Amino acid sequence: MTFRIKKLYLFMLKTFLPLFMMTFMICLFIVMMQFLWRYVDELVGKGLGIGLVAELFFYAALTLVPLALPLAILLASLMTFGNLGEHVELTAMKSSGISLVKVMKPLIVLLCAVAVGAFFFQNDVLPKSQVKMWTLLFSMRQKSPTLDIPEGTVYTQIPGYNIFVKHKGKDNDMLYNLLIYDVSSGYGSPRVVSADSGRLSMTEDKRHLVLDLYQGNWYEEMHASSSSAMGSNLYRREAFHDKEILIKYDDNFTRMDDDAMRQQYVGKNITELRRTIDSVQLKVDSVGARLAAELQSIPVVGVPTRRVVVRDGGKPVREVVRPVAMKRPIDFDSLMNALTPTSRSAVIERAMQNATNVQQDNAFRSINMGDDQFIIRRHGIELHKKFTLSLACLIFFFIGAPLGAIIRKGGLGMPIVISVILFIFYYMIDNMGYKLARDGRWPVWEGIWLSSAVLLPLGVFLTKKAVNDSAVFNPDVWQNALRRFMGLHQTRKLELKEVIINDVDASRATALATALKQECNEFIARYPRRQGYLEYMQAGYDTSMIKSISGHIDELVDYLSNSRDQMVLGKAMDFPVIRQLRTYRLTSNNRLGKALAILFPIGLPLYLLGSRHQRNLKRDIASSATVCDQLIAILQGNYTRDKEYDV
Repeated sequence: MTFRIKKLYLFMLKTFLPLFMMTFMICLFIVMMQFLWRYVDELVGKGLGIGLVAELFFYAALTLVPLALPLAILLASLMTFGNLGEHVELTAMKSSGISLVKVMKPLIVLLCAVAVGAFFFQNDVLPKSQVKMWTLLFSMRQKSPTLDIPEGTVYTQIPGYNIFVKHKGKDNDMLYNLLIYDVSSGYGSPRVVSADSGRLSMTEDKRHLVLDLYQGNWYEEMHASSSSAMGSNLYRREAFHDKEILIKYDDNFTRMDDDAMRQQYVGKNITELRRTIDSVQLKVDSVGARLAAELQSIPVVGVPTRRVVVRDGGKPVREVVRPVAMKRPIDFDSLMNALTPTSRSAVIERAMQNATNVQQDNAFRSINMGDDQFIIRRHGIELHKKFTLSLACLIFFFIGAPLGAIIRKGGLGMPIVISVILFIFYYMIDNMGYKLARDGRWPVWEGIWLSSAVLLPLGVFLTKKAVNDSAVFNPDVWQNALRRFMGLHQTRKLELKEVIINDVDASRATALATALKQECNEFIARYPRRQGYLEYMQAGYDTSMIKSISGHIDELVDYLSNSRDQMVLGKAMDFPVIRQLRTYRLTSNNRLGKALAILFPIGLPLYLLGSRHQRNLKRDIASSATVCDQLIAILQGNYTRDKEYDV
């Protein structure tokens, strides 16, 4: 039995994979540039070799894969299905009976494999790459900068020395007009050296600098002992012809050990993270139980709350001391007033000291407990992140693929704009959840899974709309919805059809327009004036009559849409859209209407809103009757300009 991939599946894979690889490299390059901009100050000017920088970038690229992978999947799926929709290939597939889900099926299988691989990458590869990257970055931070003393600026990169050079020799390494401020022995014992010229070099082991100075002065403050008869304001001044100063300066690159970073949360897999969380949680629980026992054993007003009892040579048993029964409350003020002022002051001072000691002790314990809780949260965050990347890959695919099928725009224009907006939205929510979980304001699982919980319904909604070919991004749909919400007049749009099967019969169209006009006039005659408050609450407008008029208008417009006459089509578009609003008639129950009328503060806003909607309805129905007159005149061939009315 041979296994063969369907041509459709093979076509989708060949279309998606090149775009996915391209977008992944682009996204990884972008986040790498962000990494470079963030740490460029710590890398430049330290004489690092190309091999070290390339190694750092390699580990950084592995570390940034979880950030670039979801964005690449979103952009690639948007471009793939946008290109298919723009080139009418997706329409051809659907016309052949192939649903969108079947078109997405090979990519769903592929992305599931990518999600599984992302999980193992997060668990096995990412901890090792993070350990290598942070160890290398911290080692580079401790690397001393390459010596390049500028002219006319105080150079502070040599620890303990501030050097000012007025200008440097063009053909040699001579420095002229030097001023050196030496605080290597502390700011309390500064030394100031000025020289006409000098030369700076380094020893062969690159651990010391040799500063040769010529024609200068040395000034140094000296601190004598307090028993000295000469006092403490001593200083030494020396004029020299040439002097050599040896400065400790390590220019070698020393790589830190990985063991310290491997013990952090960034260097652990799922098993190690869970083991650390369990051990720290056990410590927190034991410390909490011990603190609770200590608090329970603290005496209250000098009376112990617990005691150890030994009965008949048995084992010691801790018992709760029953409260002392008092016939009347203790008058604390009288006890304090009975003391002498000195004793009273001593009691208050001792009480304040005891309260301060207890407060400081509890603050120290809370700091220790807070550190342990922070370790648990950080390890929990890293544990949940092992799973969120896999789900984010699937969610972004089910957002990008339906969205591309809906907007039908390929290339790098619209997909990039939409992808950046969606990813910024995702990143903001994810960062907010991360900070809430890190600071302990939310449980860890709620903060880390917040972004997935927000975007998953969006993916389900877009997939459902794309499968059903819903016009989600059709501006006319949103405009009509906004008009309905705001209560505005809605317009119709008709275009001349290229192929017409059933032509419009003028006599039938005239009969339909005449009947519609009569029905509209009957409605206007039935409700000639504005309804009062009680009348609106108890009766309102006849909704069945409104529904009948709306149906007849739609029937007439639908029939006129097959006309070949542009004037007939234009006049058909003048018919307003009659909406079916609940505010035309609040209730058909007379008693309920009276109850609403009695509740005057509540019923008055309903009456004002309903009156406005009723006024708009009567305007539209009167406009429909006028359009019927004009349409009949066009159909009968006697339409003139004097029949134009304000519609």
